[in-house]
Amino acid sequence: METFSISSAVQKRLDKPQPMLTGGDWHLAEDNSVSDIYNPSNGEILGVAASATRADCERAITAARSTFDAGVWTGFTPAQRGKILWRAADLLELYADEIAELEMLDAGKSFSGVREGEIPFAADCFRYYAGWCTKIEGSTKQLSTVPDQEFHIYTRREPIGVAALIVPWNGPLVQAAWKVAPALAAGCSCILKPATETPLSSVRLGEILLEAGVPPGVFNLLLGGGSTVGQLLAEHPDVDKVSFTGSTEVGKQIIDAARGNLKKVSLELGGKSPVIVYADADIEAAIAGIAQGIFSHAGQVCVAGSRLYVEESIYEQVVEGVAKIAREMRVGPATTEGMDMGPLISQRHLTSVCKMVQAGIDSGARLLTGGERIEGQGGYYLQPTVFADTKHGMQIVEEEIFGPVLVAMPFSPDADIAAIANANAYGLAASVWTRDISKAHKTAARIKAGILWINCHGIPDAAIPFGGYRQSGWGRENGFESLLQYTELKSVVALL
Repeated sequence: METFSISSAVQKRLDKPQPMLTGGDWHLAEDNSVSDIYNPSNGEILGVAASATRADCERAITAARSTFDAGVWTGFTPAQRGKILWRAADLLELYADEIAELEMLDAGKSFSGVREGEIPFAADCFRYYAGWCTKIEGSTKQLSTVPDQEFHIYTRREPIGVAALIVPWNGPLVQAAWKVAPALAAGCSCILKPATETPLSSVRLGEILLEAGVPPGVFNLLLGGGSTVGQLLAEHPDVDKVSFTGSTEVGKQIIDAARGNLKKVSLELGGKSPVIVYADADIEAAIAGIAQGIFSHAGQVCVAGSRLYVEESIYEQVVEGVAKIAREMRVGPATTEGMDMGPLISQRHLTSVCKMVQAGIDSGARLLTGGERIEGQGGYYLQPTVFADTKHGMQIVEEEIFGPVLVAMPFSPDADIAAIANANAYGLAASVWTRDISKAHKTAARIKAGILWINCHGIPDAAIPFGGYRQSGWGRENGFESLLQYTELKSVVALL
């Protein structure tokens, strides 16, 4: 199998500390502090990235605040802003090979998966919101309560101001696009903070946005830890909006930090997504879809189909089918083409997932396959894992594992499967597998989840609103609904 060698262009980048972007200037931390960037495929250090101080954060916030208050970006016509976002999409595709290599190295994603999937999707996201730039409109209203006077009444959609955009390590480029594109389309000035583990593609995105024509200071990039940089962005009075993707625990901390100026907050948080398979489903298609839904990116996907409910007459057939796929999967470095599953992001995360696996074993769940670390490759690998005969109340059923671990349980034909699937604190995603279209839609209507797929799982699109119920978050990414979260609505009432 072919193993990638780091290209000279990427190596040249890695030989220097990854910088931050403030007011159009690339710079290191004020005190020159850095953090290591690891390659999860082999556990080796790729390079270092700047780690922002409080002074660096203040500098970025000031740049964003001043450009917004001066109307630097909103001074462009909507059509001009749209052309710049479209140009950013073109540049993402132009530099796709380099960006895919960067994402492969620090996020543990396959080159082909990023090059053929995530980069086109990120580019499409910028194009989708480029089209919305000219369509952010208000409406006229009719006053119905005041007699004998004439009024002209209308609403305006205005950019909310300075938006802090905090993205996770499991989808660095795509998650950044999901936030940056609508924020810029709405007219905001932005500060992007990627995860400490995965800064590489965000630095490249910053270069692309400047090249595309985004004015200096409208887009800023801070690198560093969430407990310092993220906390300051969330609590700062000059930040008007925070969009955060990450764990539910940290999301609650963001809410607490945002109380000071009651800034607007949107959160895309954890999930424990149910997959419901009825006896009349296309079983082979369901088995393949279940495996894809849980083992993609080693289960490090917020919508991963991690709770499997199968009608009892086909239960053993389905869980054994998924287990068979798991046993045959090739697990190895993202830098080696042909692998079916790559590494987990870090040693710390691998240890956390392994503790959850052991908790499943200790609770009496039947381990069909997997559950062991894969040694000898230097990175952070776990066998694709399938537990059968799990029960509600078990830690592995109730909590998000964020790894390649599936928990399965049967249900009877007369069971209220929607109520059973809803018996969880999360509500991000779900899927239903059946040939009965009426049953599919009736089940979909009752599942408490922000996005639900029928006879598929995990299909994204920039036009489809994405977010969760309950402890899976507030607000939505993607679609016009995401754009609205970067705006304020003003009503104007004029006596004629």
